[in-house]
Amino acid sequence: MKKYQSDITRFLAQLKIDQPNLEASQQAGRALLWDKNPLSAEDQRRTLNATIKQRAYVYSND
Repeated sequence: MKKYQSDITRFLAQLKIDQPNLEASQQAGRALLWDKNPLSAEDQRRTLNATIKQRAYVYSND
């Protein structure tokens, strides 16, 4: 008995066959944008001290 596969599952399976380096390029893109080294305590302190507090109502000219 065959197992049911949706159209999306078949499409993704065929896409992985057609482009075998797809997952590697996805992981490289993730590493570029999201996987960052954690900031040191000194860098965190400097970042917090460098921020400017936003006013409660930013559209006011007061």
